[in-house]
Amino acid sequence: MEAFLVSTGVVALGEMGDKTQLLAILLAATFRKPWQIVAGIFTATIINHALAGAVGGWVAQAMGPNVLRWVIGGSFLAMAAWMMIPDKIEDDAAKTSHAFGAFGTTVITFFLAEMGDKTQIATVALAARYPDVVAVVAGTTLGMMLADAPAVFLGDKIAQKVSMRLVHGIAAAIFAVLGVLTLLNVGNLF
Repeated sequence: MEAFLVSTGVVALGEMGDKTQLLAILLAATFRKPWQIVAGIFTATIINHALAGAVGGWVAQAMGPNVLRWVIGGSFLAMAAWMMIPDKIEDDAAKTSHAFGAFGTTVITFFLAEMGDKTQIATVALAARYPDVVAVVAGTTLGMMLADAPAVFLGDKIAQKVSMRLVHGIAAAIFAVLGVLTLLNVGNLF
């Protein structure tokens, strides 16, 4: 349960103001079909995070416990620093052919936008840290949906009311705490 809850919280906070959240707003404004866009986000996220979770599980098995602890701890600390860098939508991710419709365009653009993104890297690190990869993938997917689905429906209104700097600061602090706890081997999870 810890893997699911930590994964959900970390990704939900980490996704606030992320380029994929901005992409959700852009797609909602372009297509005006919110349910197809939300379904596309879910589909792309579950595929992307399942692959990332598999990589994380493989990393956990390929490294010894001491090396793994240092790699994951360092990864969480790097994610904390990365959270403080604002995201922008990359032009290529925003320019996908409309021939695929709202759902298809959303699946393609979200999958590509998530490649190497903070939440994908976080999913790899969380799956390496927690032995229950299914709980991690379910949690990171739920976290993405908690952040991105409201953006599809309420986009601009949310962005005007919530301080992205504060949200990124909280997410960075959570990643930093996870990194330090991992490096100190607190909970002896490895």
